[in-house]
Amino acid sequence: MNALPSTPPHHWRAPQLSWRFWPVFQRNLLVWRKLALPSLVGNIAEPLIWLLAFGYGMGMLVGQVTVTGPDGVALAVPYLLFLASGAICMSAMNAASFEALYSAYSRMQVQKTWDGILNAPVTLDDIVLAEMLWAAFKALFTVCAILGVILVLGISQAPKLWLALPVLLLLGITFSCLALIFNALAQGYDFFTYYFTLFLTPMMFLSGVFFPREQLPALVQAVSELLPLTHGVALVRPLFLNQWPADAALHLAVLAGYAVVAFWIALALTRRRFAR
Repeated sequence: MNALPSTPPHHWRAPQLSWRFWPVFQRNLLVWRKLALPSLVGNIAEPLIWLLAFGYGMGMLVGQVTVTGPDGVALAVPYLLFLASGAICMSAMNAASFEALYSAYSRMQVQKTWDGILNAPVTLDDIVLAEMLWAAFKALFTVCAILGVILVLGISQAPKLWLALPVLLLLGITFSCLALIFNALAQGYDFFTYYFTLFLTPMMFLSGVFFPREQLPALVQAVSELLPLTHGVALVRPLFLNQWPADAALHLAVLAGYAVVAFWIALALTRRRFAR
């Protein structure tokens, strides 16, 4: 009696992860070390331009902005400090997204690096996990450099400032997971323009990076509450003011939820792509 043909595993099955992701992560690290300095300059140049041009230029015109503190009391904050606390979240978002899009796509489709790795005892799930963590690490490396500039310029020297690093790492993880969804769908580099133009750029202006969200219409504020960058800024900005964020557990849960769901979707779409 002939055996029934085995059913191929479903793309949406639970992630099957192992520590074999680590050599893939190390491989990306070893390659990146050769271009670390140009990569660092490229990643921090844009946020520093935003910070210097808007922070010092527009900051001279605006002076101070009013924000609501964790205890509900209105606080007058220098615009440069307000912008710096939002710009560093924006930098984590952009750095993670760029790495999980352009660089990951190059390794996956152009250089065929993933195909070569799959000849070793490493699964596609481990590769996607390694790419996600690598993009988050690149984001953390970028924000550390920007944080150093903020400290040198004396924009903020709050003791609680260092607690922003794990939050920014989580933000990098969240946006790397989201970017990997589009990486799995892309047929070329041009496809990523839609992601940056239609998703990331509007998010920068709706999440309280450049101005308080309270100035937005009520409907727009409601939409901005759904954006992951909004919750990252809500966690980081109070730390720059040496205060504890209000509703920190809620904001962390939203970011973690985005990361888990987006990673699962990205993994399923990547499995489907490689199954063709």
